Parts: sequence; C-alpha cells; structure tokens
Amino acid sequence: MKRISALISAAFLSSTAAFAGEIEDSLRAGFDQGTLNGLHGVLVQRGDDTLAEIYFQGPDERWGMPLGDRQFGPDELHDLRSVSKSIVSLLYGIALDKGLVPPPDAPLLAQFPKHADLSDPKRDAITIEDVLTMLLGLEWNENLPYTDPRNSEIAMEQAPDKVRFILSRPIVAPPGTQWVYSGGATALLGELIGRGSGQSLDQFAQTHLFAPLGITQVDWVPGLDGRASAASGLRLTARDLARIGQMIANSGTFDGKQIVPSDWLVQSLTAHADTAGPLRYGYHWWLAPEGTPPVWAAGLGNGGQQLSIGRETGTIIVIQAGNYNKPDGWRLPVTVINSYIAPNL
Repeated sequence: MKRISALISAAFLSSTAAFAGEIEDSLRAGFDQGTLNGLHGVLVQRGDDTLAEIYFQGPDERWGMPLGDRQFGPDELHDLRSVSKSIVSLLYGIALDKGLVPPPDAPLLAQFPKHADLSDPKRDAITIEDVLTMLLGLEWNENLPYTDPRNSEIAMEQAPDKVRFILSRPIVAPPGTQWVYSGGATALLGELIGRGSGQSLDQFAQTHLFAPLGITQVDWVPGLDGRASAASGLRLTARDLARIGQMIANSGTFDGKQIVPSDWLVQSLTAHADTAGPLRYGYHWWLAPEGTPPVWAAGLGNGGQQLSIGRETGTIIVIQAGNYNKPDGWRLPVTVINSYIAPNL
C-alpha cells in the first residue's frame, strides 16, 4: 500500500504536460481490454488546461437504486457517495466563517440540548474537531456491506432519530485518540449546518457553494427522513466536481471571489489523524502519507469515486465508477492513476 500511495503522489508532483489524447487513448485501450471494468469517466485538469476527459458506458445507480445501462458524459450527474463528506466539510467551513456553527473546540453534546440525558464525562469531552476528524471515540462499524442493516450508516438511516442514534453509541476510546470511519460524523455536521443556517443542507450548499461556482446541475438524494443525506447522497457532473477541486487548489477562490475561507482549507487539508492504512485524515479529507502539507488531498467514495487535488501542481483528477459495494472497489481509481494517468504526465 505504501508503494501504491507513492506512485499516486508521483502523479501529482509531475509538472510535465500531457500530450493531447495520450491519457484518453491509454484509458480507452484499457477499458476495451477489460482491465478497467466499472470505469465510467475520468477528467484530468491542471489550471485552465484539460489534460484528459473521457467517458464510457455501463450500469449505474442513484444511491443504491439501479439506473440501468448508461452512456456517461460531461452533462451526466453521477453519485459521489462519500466524496459528499468532503463537500460537507467545505460547507461547514463556510458556515463557520458566517458565525452559524460552533468552532472546532466547542463541545459536541452541548450543541444538542434535546439529548442532554446522554451526558457523561467521556461523552461530554467530544468536540466538534473530533467530529471533523472522525476521532469521536464512539462505536461505529461501516466495514459491513451497505446492504446489511447492521452497518452503522444503514442503522442510522433507519433510526427514528439520527442524532440520538449517533450520540448514544457506546464509548470505545477517549475522544481524539482512535480514528473510525463514520458517516454519522458527517450527519452531525450536516445537522449543525442546518440548525445554524435555518436552511436545509442542500439549500445551504446551493446558496453558498454551488451557485457561486456556477454549478446548476445538482441532485442531493434524501435519506429516509426526507432530508439530504450528508454522508453519501450528493450527485454532480465530473466537470462541476473538478470545478470544486480547482477552487480548493486556488485557496478557496473562484472568479476573484473567496468561496471557502483559505484558513479553513489549511486546517482541513492538514493531517489530524492516522487511518488504518497508509493515508492520513484531515477535516473529512483523505491525505497523502507524504508531505507537510500533504502532497495531495482527496475525497473518496464507494464504488471508485474520487476527487484528488495535487497541492503543488494544481492537478485535479476526477474519477467516476460503478463498482458499488465491492470490497476492492478502491483498486480501480488507484489503477487508473498509477497505470494510465501518471505515465502520461
């Protein structure tokens, strides 16, 4: 895994311009040969230059609902799955800048007085930063298939009160000490944004992120409670997701306007936790093992979804794929970057 990560980092460090069509031709050949099964689309940009943009055909889903066989393209919405988490982190930074949500050092449980009965010394010690970094210390298991009702995210979706379900999980470690991947953490951030702004999460995103970026095609799938699923429900086009990546690469600015506070991005893309693998974790962003700041940052999602931003070169890579709920679904984007993009940069 460390060698794989080093190869990915090399792709983001390369300052060589790709020759037109080389990445696309390589990807098309790999897809035709059957070595890139499930790949739906790849977009590579650096600054204002598009180095590659190619789409394929295959079966797809909308948050688990089959859509049948589709021909993908630049105007087609696609599930981001857990890349949604990274977008929610951007939204929290925007809301914080507007004074609508508590700062990272604020205690978590105190923000939910309706659930004050859950108070105990260990639970009271959890902060918003622990939520942002997924270091809550609460029991949470998303290692089970997302078709399994015992999966914590699925159980949360089916709970009559999502917030109570999350906050009432048993304490398994002191807050701030043990990283556990948790869609519940993102749900809490979405709840805080909604309460503080008086808007639904998708409305807040439309007003303060998508509209300023000129993004008009958006589908944020609602959970069973009828509200936008913060952890995994967002759908965007590849070009619009790349536009978000470019904004991040430009320190939060777009068209001369500050969309996301630059200091929030610095904090978000700083390593705050070590994960179970070689990658590090920021505020809902996966980070390269190398570099201070990390060489690259990424939002990663079920099925092979990826938005990656090279910190030094401004290289943006968007990958869309349909290998949903497959344990090795993460391998496809790694193969795409290592074997098809990096050799041509």
